[in-house]
Amino acid sequence: MIEHSPSPDRPVIRRLSERVVNRIAAGEVIERPAAALKELVENALDSGARRISVHLEQGGIERIEVTDDGCGMTPEDLRLAVERHCTSKLSDETLVRISTLGFRGEALPSIGAAARLSVTSRPHGAPSAWSIRVEGGRVEEPRPCAGVAGTRVVVEDLFFATPARRKFLKSARVESGHAENTVRRLALSAPHVAFRLQFDQRVVLDLPAQDMAARAAAILEAGQADGLIPVEGERGDLRLSGYICAPSVHRATANGQLLLVNGRPVVDPVLRTAVRVAYRNVMEHGRHAVVALSLQIPPEQVDVNVHPAKTELRYADAAAVRALVIGSLGRALGIGAGVAGVRPGLLQSRGSSGARIWYPPEPAAASSGRDIPAHAPPSPDDLPDAPPVMAEGVAERRLPLMDAAPGARRTVAWSEADIPAASHPESHGEAAADFPLGAAVAQVLDTYILAQTARGELVLVDQHAAHERLTHERLRAQYLGGEIRAQRLLLPEVVTMRRGQADLLVSFADTLSALGLEIDAFGGDAVMVRTVPALLGGGDAAAMLRDLAEELAEDELLAPAQAQAIDGRLDAIIARMACHGSVRAGRRLTHEEMNALLRDMEKTPRAGTCSHGRPTWLKLEKGDLERMFGRR
Repeated sequence: MIEHSPSPDRPVIRRLSERVVNRIAAGEVIERPAAALKELVENALDSGARRISVHLEQGGIERIEVTDDGCGMTPEDLRLAVERHCTSKLSDETLVRISTLGFRGEALPSIGAAARLSVTSRPHGAPSAWSIRVEGGRVEEPRPCAGVAGTRVVVEDLFFATPARRKFLKSARVESGHAENTVRRLALSAPHVAFRLQFDQRVVLDLPAQDMAARAAAILEAGQADGLIPVEGERGDLRLSGYICAPSVHRATANGQLLLVNGRPVVDPVLRTAVRVAYRNVMEHGRHAVVALSLQIPPEQVDVNVHPAKTELRYADAAAVRALVIGSLGRALGIGAGVAGVRPGLLQSRGSSGARIWYPPEPAAASSGRDIPAHAPPSPDDLPDAPPVMAEGVAERRLPLMDAAPGARRTVAWSEADIPAASHPESHGEAAADFPLGAAVAQVLDTYILAQTARGELVLVDQHAAHERLTHERLRAQYLGGEIRAQRLLLPEVVTMRRGQADLLVSFADTLSALGLEIDAFGGDAVMVRTVPALLGGGDAAAMLRDLAEELAEDELLAPAQAQAIDGRLDAIIARMACHGSVRAGRRLTHEEMNALLRDMEKTPRAGTCSHGRPTWLKLEKGDLERMFGRR
């Protein structure tokens, strides 16, 4: 008989000690000071607090202190609070109808396993407070002490018991930034609660109890925003509400997007993707919207028990959530210019990460003999020598515009019948009083329209950016209505380009035909243009086709047979076309033309930004001017 002895290399399964288990679990729940702070503030909110004070030292690495005036805890409650998986927040064991921010019973035990934790609490009406300490997982007995009603939690020397985790923490500045974002999100979820946040000796936030609109304005810190835009939406049992900034207010990261689901702050990819799609066609590429949104969804349709941090969710119908957010934001953003915009800092860069877009001047502006590059910033020597065009002085002057055909002339697309009566010189006061963008005063540098409102505000409008958006929206409306009118060229134009670009355009010929652009292959590296959209009035067909080829080439997976994918890029394609059919920088406009442009901007959806996401108008109030001149 052969006896088999166990291999000396075979691992042996053993039960881990409670202390090691707690430290492992703490690594999931408490990854950095901001995570510990989040759990403590959530506990304070769940306790019914009306005022919460947070004090951090060295970004929370050395000390975190959270004080609230909530219901408080008895000595028996304190013993259970620092024991794993003990909670007062679950009414049943289904994990479905969760109405509190916390429910897992892991926060305090995890913090106590990785740091030095002290909890002092006193219920309202109790004769004294009680305190309990946990240090590296070792729990002491509660003892009486002095203290006011509510709870005070102090966390010191975070991760001293797990040095491997502590060495991966960032600098105090970075950790403070994460902690501040955490408090801002929680403060938005409870506008009825006063919040105070202090880093070392510096007070960062001091918010009183407020309504949702005031709290959103304070949390978003949208000082540049000319008013927040309210959002309301409904789809079945789903409800969306909140406030957003106009597309001209944006940030380099998504930290300005504060999202709540059933009152719970989340960092949810479904919601963030929906916000990005909603802003895609009105915001500069690479920038992020500034929003504060709250989604109400039946508890049985969302699972919050996905991750220990409780910031990621799963939806029973994610498509319905996306559709609600995209549709609601789209309607809110579909406002004319003048309702919400941006107040400029004239002496500072806007901080855009993308390259500036410089539009080619009118052919007439370049005919003076100076060679101005089509896509390069003009130098001071290239600017026109003419003084600003004053409204009253040019009321009767009509400048002809160059058409596609040589020698042909046309006027701006606005007719006298389309110009409101209030836009004429004799009715300046009425125009300024009746319209958000006011009445045109002058044209500056043959590029910018200067207007004044009845409140004495000065408005600057980029004439090309504004007309580009107007043309974009008209083309888009015609396409959706199936009635884009094409203008047949008297002589078809042959456009030469790279071989790959020509082949790509020809492969999308049917799609472009629906947009009023009829092309045919003309051998090798050329295509023939037979029609262009009538709304564009001719323009430079060669430049437009090359830009369209670049737009189509951006998506390598896009195929002519993928109708839905093509529809998703049509707005970008229309934007490229609109750019080539718009009033250029360097075009002098009459007073009637300037006012007609302002009136169209006020009634055209998404007119606050051009098709590239740049602002079309800026505003300076009296106070802004007084500060610039040192009067304030």
